[in-house]
Amino acid sequence: MDASQREKMATGKGFIAALDQSGGSTPKALRLYGIEESAYAGDEQMYDLIHEMRSRIVTSRAFDGDRVVGAILFEQTMRRRIGGKPTVQYLWEDKHVVPFVKVDQGLAEEADGAQLMKPMTKLDPLLADAVREGVFGTKMRSVVKAANPAGIGAVLDQQFEYGLRILDAGLVPILEPEVDITIADKADAEELLKAGIVERLGSVPQGSQVMLKLSIPTRDGFYADLMADPRVLRVVALSGGYSREQADELLARNPGLIASFSRALTEGLTRQQSDEDFDAALDASISAIYAASVA
Repeated sequence: MDASQREKMATGKGFIAALDQSGGSTPKALRLYGIEESAYAGDEQMYDLIHEMRSRIVTSRAFDGDRVVGAILFEQTMRRRIGGKPTVQYLWEDKHVVPFVKVDQGLAEEADGAQLMKPMTKLDPLLADAVREGVFGTKMRSVVKAANPAGIGAVLDQQFEYGLRILDAGLVPILEPEVDITIADKADAEELLKAGIVERLGSVPQGSQVMLKLSIPTRDGFYADLMADPRVLRVVALSGGYSREQADELLARNPGLIASFSRALTEGLTRQQSDEDFDAALDASISAIYAASVA
């Protein structure tokens, strides 16, 4: 594993760009980008268009390692090329942005107020490919929809079980047990979630570290103790459905917590924009998210 990538991820100022929309979320991402479903036929064309969008973002003059410390890629993006190079190589060599790859295969049906991940049937070959490509870490998402101890416990058991396998493969896992920002008992769910994380961090081998991607907490500074834990490389926040302005405002009230935004990052970007307008809009987005992440 690249020591300079680990150092950047541990101490670098900035945020992680989440560019990992997959099958279910791709049509919505394209629609927000100004491409209706009637403009393409089938998955192949859809994925070509989303790669075009991601390439435009990553190659933009606004996207640089001074403000963007990492990027989470969809598996297909990892296997494609940007700027004439394999994507992972381009990100690190040309942009100095640490590469991650999304490894989960989507969400299972809700049970006990939570959605676990579907079984990862192709995890081992995907991890081997990620290591070969030069990826630093992975990301996988579950969703908590109620302050239900059984559901939250099941989510965390699964996240840490897969996380340990990912560590064994030589990669740093981002564990993402998202708490739905719309639920009435969000603060209670966060209490249970944090206690469960602290309990399970004991399973992380000596000298290894995981990352955590969490919803922006109801109580400001709530995850400060997790940030200080030596088994946690970095704690990052998802936007969770907030507008970029809302997400930035809430994030700035949590020192040390940095963004890992997807939809909030690309808000306002469209295919129809000129390159000059696109770069200006992306620069404004990156500047605002960066400012909130270093506040």
